[in-house]
Amino acid sequence: MKYFLKPISVFLTYLVWVFGLTLARSRSWRVWEFDSEIISVMFIGLWEAFYRQKFNVSGVMVELPIYSVINSSWVVSNEVSYGQGLMLLANFTMSVALIFSSVALLVSRVKAPYPDFLRLCYRASALLLLLSCACATITVSWNFTVDFYGQTTLDFPITFPLERAMVTKKHLSYVFPLGITTSILLLVTALLFSCERCSIKPPKRVNPLIVSKC
Repeated sequence: MKYFLKPISVFLTYLVWVFGLTLARSRSWRVWEFDSEIISVMFIGLWEAFYRQKFNVSGVMVELPIYSVINSSWVVSNEVSYGQGLMLLANFTMSVALIFSSVALLVSRVKAPYPDFLRLCYRASALLLLLSCACATITVSWNFTVDFYGQTTLDFPITFPLERAMVTKKHLSYVFPLGITTSILLLVTALLFSCERCSIKPPKRVNPLIVSKC
């Protein structure tokens, strides 16, 4: 089992890194349904919103996809503002942990006698993944709690054709379960790296008397 533990840990690191990028790029952090004939559903992410808006073109109603960047014209809530920074930090720490774990795997494969270096890599990977786990958990939990059980201050620009008061229904998207799954995998991977670090034995010291006799 010990021969498969290292590649499994690195594979999980790559997996959670992909999950983290998916969460950051997702536009489904909030899915709001409106009482409007112009825009029925809106998908809101941390940096961008997506919706389909109906336009009257020469007497014909045409529905076009619209991408709107969440910038200073929006009333950005705290959970979105801090969530942007937390997800950036989570993805950055996961990327660095990925580098450390990949280097450790390569060094262990060539059977080089560098136990201290391997311990350093595994310790850094575990700590970075724990930090990523905390960032991802806080972001998805905060967003979910405020969206469904709290009172968000997120609002649209003044020129926007809708108001937040027109929201009739909020849908649970894949972001919350994916975020919790990512956090669990991050925690498991960090524990695996910690176990791997503890399992590394120091190199055997050669008795100088034996060497001198040889």
